[in-house]
Amino acid sequence: MKIPKILDVKEVYNYVQSMIQGIALLEKLPISTRLICELHKILMKGVRGEHGTPGELRRSQNWIGPPGCTLNEATFIPPPVEEMNASLSDWEKYINSEPKEPILIQASLLHYQFEAIHPFIDGNGRIGRLLITLFLCQKGSLSQPLLYLSEFFEKYRDDYYARLLAASKTGDWKGWIEFFLRGVVNMANDALDNAKKILALHDEYSQRINKARRVPEIVHKLLDEIFTSPVVSISVLTRKWDASFNSLKGGVIKLQDLGILKEVTGKRRNKLFASQALLDILIKK
Repeated sequence: MKIPKILDVKEVYNYVQSMIQGIALLEKLPISTRLICELHKILMKGVRGEHGTPGELRRSQNWIGPPGCTLNEATFIPPPVEEMNASLSDWEKYINSEPKEPILIQASLLHYQFEAIHPFIDGNGRIGRLLITLFLCQKGSLSQPLLYLSEFFEKYRDDYYARLLAASKTGDWKGWIEFFLRGVVNMANDALDNAKKILALHDEYSQRINKARRVPEIVHKLLDEIFTSPVVSISVLTRKWDASFNSLKGGVIKLQDLGILKEVTGKRRNKLFASQALLDILIKK
């Protein structure tokens, strides 16, 4: 399998960085409008939708429907701005309360509510899916962010939108919740399978490095970083680790020589390097 196109790689990179930042922010504040705006800014940088005011709530009416459709032709129309702000306030209160519903039912409801509010010009789906994992981490149901429903929602895209719409139009909450829970079971099993594959890949990469000659010391640290973020940037890691650019560059070149990393931008500056095998497991394209 080939490395996915650069925009796909960039979206994965942004998603991982948003998740890392989200987990860090949960140490300081609960899931809130402030938190989702911070994550939206990271998630939308340099990808589709980046011109839709990243990190800012919408100030105009938006709608959902086929490409190019008008407001009158829309499949679903989120609340106007003045109602949106009130709805977001209610959404925050629900997330940070102690409702009687089981935790996964709560997760299904908060995701529905967020998508119905649609508070951003673009990127609502990406943020909404990220929030499921962050919510389960905030509540202590996940010790690590290892459950991602994006693949299930994408695989059953038509059903996903139909269930959300049915909940809005006819109050079919049972249909939406059952669909959501089926996704949790499906992706939990998938996550277990992926974890086994990732551990095996880490072991394989470690063996390649251990058998190689003249391996810079920083290579081992880079290897662990790859399994935190499968797409890495030398300049970003230079700032993150307060390390020498040349030292990091040498480590990345060694990992390229060993077939562990591949440059995916084709640029002369601001290059990104990705582990193809790890992306194959995570993206499954």
